[in-house]
Amino acid sequence: MADKKQSYSADQIQVLEGLDPVRKRPGMYIGTTDVRGLHHLVWEVVDNSIDEAMAGHANQILVVINEDGSITESDNGRGIPVDKHKQTGLSALETVLTSLHSGGKFGGEDSGYKVSGGLHGVGVSVVNALSVKLKVEVRRDGHIYSQDYVNGKPLSDVKVVGDTLSTGTSVTFWPDPKIFETIVFDTQTIVNRLRQQAYLTKGVSISFEDKRPGLFEGKLPQGQSYKYRFYFEGGIRSYVKHLDQNKEAIGKIVYIEKQEGDVNVEIAMQYNQTYNENIITFANNIHTTDGGMHLTGFKSALTRTVNAYARAKGFLKEKDENVTNEDVREGLTCVISVKWPEPQFEGQTKGKLGNPEVRTIVESVFNEKFMEYLEENPNDGKNVVAKCMLAARARMASRAARDTVLRKGALEGAALPGKLADCSSQDPKESELYIVEGDSAGGSAKQGRDRYFQAILPLRGKILNVEQARLDKMLANNEIKNLIIACGTGIGETFDITRARYHRIVIMTDADVDGSHIRTLLLTFFYRYFKPMIEAGYIYIAQPPLYKISRGKEAHYAYTDEDKVAQLEKMGIKGGVQETDEEEAEANAAAVQVPETEEAGDKKGKPAKVSIQRYKGLGEMNPEQLWETTMDPARRTMMKVTIESAEMADSVFDTLMGSEVPPRRKFIQTHAKKVKNLDI
Repeated sequence: MADKKQSYSADQIQVLEGLDPVRKRPGMYIGTTDVRGLHHLVWEVVDNSIDEAMAGHANQILVVINEDGSITESDNGRGIPVDKHKQTGLSALETVLTSLHSGGKFGGEDSGYKVSGGLHGVGVSVVNALSVKLKVEVRRDGHIYSQDYVNGKPLSDVKVVGDTLSTGTSVTFWPDPKIFETIVFDTQTIVNRLRQQAYLTKGVSISFEDKRPGLFEGKLPQGQSYKYRFYFEGGIRSYVKHLDQNKEAIGKIVYIEKQEGDVNVEIAMQYNQTYNENIITFANNIHTTDGGMHLTGFKSALTRTVNAYARAKGFLKEKDENVTNEDVREGLTCVISVKWPEPQFEGQTKGKLGNPEVRTIVESVFNEKFMEYLEENPNDGKNVVAKCMLAARARMASRAARDTVLRKGALEGAALPGKLADCSSQDPKESELYIVEGDSAGGSAKQGRDRYFQAILPLRGKILNVEQARLDKMLANNEIKNLIIACGTGIGETFDITRARYHRIVIMTDADVDGSHIRTLLLTFFYRYFKPMIEAGYIYIAQPPLYKISRGKEAHYAYTDEDKVAQLEKMGIKGGVQETDEEEAEANAAAVQVPETEEAGDKKGKPAKVSIQRYKGLGEMNPEQLWETTMDPARRTMMKVTIESAEMADSVFDTLMGSEVPPRRKFIQTHAKKVKNLDI
């Protein structure tokens, strides 16, 4: 008789029906179940309304975070049909909400949409599947229709609940806390996405409101509202203007729009005096974060057009080399938006556009229109070419400087800087690099670390602000050279993340103003030149404690002021306790009366003494303290650096570290009241 465990028959074959596959494998449909997946639910319902707007049937969209944390999204479009669907026998509304791959967006003469982002027809049904509750309301044909769902299953048939002269659809959903790591929506993430969609759909009003009580109390500047409304007649021209608002522009914003067969190509671009490119691409209003064929076509046409114009006007001589792709994109801000009926995205999260024919169309349209612009605006053309040629000269200087650095590094013992205390492990997956502020903290870290997998690189002072420097100037800075060599990936053209020597790089600075500044300089460096390492999850920020709370032989560490109060309350102490410096900690421990318990006093019944030591720098900790609070994997707390919104991150780095002072002053004035643990 066969072992039951080894048997394999029809009984072991599972058939997941309806929306069960979504609940079983949510990552296949929304990419992830973390906070990004949670917000993906919002994008799915908003994209349906955007599709109505692109089809010319809606001009108002509203997103509300309700008091209980649920989301309501509504539009003034045609409203989802409610009549009986001939294939399913259910109402069209219920079919759309309960069936994967159903909807009016699959093309053909009878399609409800010529162009849409919701191509796969799994959007709102996936939202329904991953919500504990969902309520949909449709306004059409003079009536209000309603239907409620629980865990993706309808509680009743579609009902008429009232009359109306308006049209549109409203969806309210409560995400399932058993599926998502968090069900708390982030205001700024949603606002940024809605603003972006308003730029892409000119003439459409998109509003947002957050009704959650007390969530933002004291966190926003006086007079700032939690209601937003976005409306842009200029479309993506306004978007480029917004992206370049703190930059010194070169020439006017170039705007190109042309319908080529079924494909509509829209491009807005402008050069500025920075050294960074910022190209954002969309297909049917879906942000293609990984680019695709429309981006490839644009890059190819841009390089060809600039070189052709430069040679025709004599800026590039016969002996001169052509400027490269990299040269023509330095200091370029560009938004590319293509719309057409049959886009081919990679995966449900639609990160990359794969249609080869789109590349040809974008290349042709941009080549023609941009050459026309340069011919008609000779001053702008001259300035653009001058910018590109300067970038080419800087690139060649940077290459020479980089080669020198790498050659010199290779001669200095396995290409590693002398200040680096490396780990003995050769496996990058388990190796960590701590970037430490100053030799004092570096000394403690070197003594306290686990030498097998933890490496220490002390920095002397503040590194160069790379936001205002090209690569050749950066490579003349010793601290940056040491960082590049220690990381092992190379930089610029030679960057290769597979050569990374550590898969965890930890920024460990003091909890004061100078420490924050150094941390910001390092984050700017990694964001501008090692961005793939941030995206891969390699960059972390250490969280050393602010306080050590001692009573007798008992000691606790507190990482925030709130944590300090909580620790004292656990010890039965309320109210303030005197804080001491390192040298005063032992001699001047503050005596505090605590409840009379056996633990509270010594054998003679005297009150225990409590001292609170405020760490002003990592160097004040001895190696054992630094290990147990900040470096021990079993006990430490670290923040992983992520890029939730590349556009927002780019703007923040430009504001904080760029050459324009007024935006930075405004940022400081706006956020000054939020600063905690300020130690000047």
